[in-house]
Amino acid sequence: MSEELLELSPADDESTPMLTPSEIIEHLFCPRFTYFMHCLKIPQHEKNRYIVMKGRQLHQEREKRNPDYLRKKIGCVKKELSVYLASRRLRVRGIVDEVLTLADGTMAPLDYKYTDYREWLFKTHRYQSVLYGMLIAETYQQPVSRGYICYVRSGAKLCEVVYRQQDYEHITGVIDEIFRIISTGRYPEATRHTARCIDCCYKNICV
Repeated sequence: MSEELLELSPADDESTPMLTPSEIIEHLFCPRFTYFMHCLKIPQHEKNRYIVMKGRQLHQEREKRNPDYLRKKIGCVKKELSVYLASRRLRVRGIVDEVLTLADGTMAPLDYKYTDYREWLFKTHRYQSVLYGMLIAETYQQPVSRGYICYVRSGAKLCEVVYRQQDYEHITGVIDEIFRIISTGRYPEATRHTARCIDCCYKNICV
């Protein structure tokens, strides 16, 4: 979710040093996203990207359709739609597609992806779900041990993501690294996966 879509709470103004899950995922995709976006202030122009725009359209349509539907197969007893959450401690803010309350007393995020399911879980999808889970646990002060991802283009296939301690440790380290780059202006190494550079919006200025 782009930061421009986030509604700021009274305790969370534009000067609050926080990241969105999308910004953290982009850093995982390539650390130079952080440098170009936050150090050089060069926008992505993501409004031109088809998948981003399609995802937002589906997001708006979903909110209007069956807003009271509960996924009872996973023990959901309550849900909230498009919930803005922010944590100064985590230094993260974002909008969770659905915040679920489950019958076992835990809570969980549900995130919709306008992509196909690939028989495995992308690390970026896992860590985005983990970030949402951390925000929910921090805000609601309830246990969060798993999240869910719905792959819209694979017949709305629902996948469970069980969180691990190493997930929390890894993503916390990534957040620390992002703020180090922002504070020092250090030009980070590019991703080792050069195939990612082909469709990158910064490929013409990245050397």
